[in-house]
Amino acid sequence: MPLKLDLHVHTCYSTDAGTTPKEVIAYSKKRGLDGVAITDHDTLKGALRLTNQEEIIVIPGIEVTTLNGHVLALNLHEVIPPKMTLSETIRRIHELGGIAVAAHPKIIYKGIGQQITPHLGFDAIEVINSSAFPFFFSTHQSRKVALQLGLPQTAGSDAHYPSEIGLAYTIVDADSEVNEIVHAIKKGATITFGEPIPWKLRLEREYLNLKRKMSGYSAKCL
Repeated sequence: MPLKLDLHVHTCYSTDAGTTPKEVIAYSKKRGLDGVAITDHDTLKGALRLTNQEEIIVIPGIEVTTLNGHVLALNLHEVIPPKMTLSETIRRIHELGGIAVAAHPKIIYKGIGQQITPHLGFDAIEVINSSAFPFFFSTHQSRKVALQLGLPQTAGSDAHYPSEIGLAYTIVDADSEVNEIVHAIKKGATITFGEPIPWKLRLEREYLNLKRKMSGYSAKCL
């Protein structure tokens, strides 16, 4: 059955995000999502906090920092070390039973860009990322890369705060079991939708990030 999933969501376990696990559930339901992929930066803590609840589907993942940009590792249950090459990172993701998605490949900052080649073994390309700037250029170019390489397409909000969740999402034709979902993504049984984060929310994000830095990231992650 078609599932509405935001495949790129951060929690307060990412140092640049403030969404609590409880807020992930509340805002996902508010947005009409069936589930999310929790993809905190180089940690599984947020994903593990959410995998035992039954209110929404949670795909455990990591946004892995590589030497050449960021990679979304979906359906992962073990942390992958950051700062490896793209090829080594993707190999480790596959060894652990996950799939590797090129995160915001055409974003100006932290995008993989021209590093994406067929031999690397990416399973999909994130073609819509609500946080990407400039949004429409990034979307157009990322979709172009996916089509050129014949790779499946995904979409995610890259939400760092609650109100951003669900601004981009992927319709995946699969049963609600996580292994079935990632298998369907790998097969290309996806349709992508999304819009950019409004400027008001972008400014709020910058303000909240500054506030978190000044407090030494002391806010509790409940």
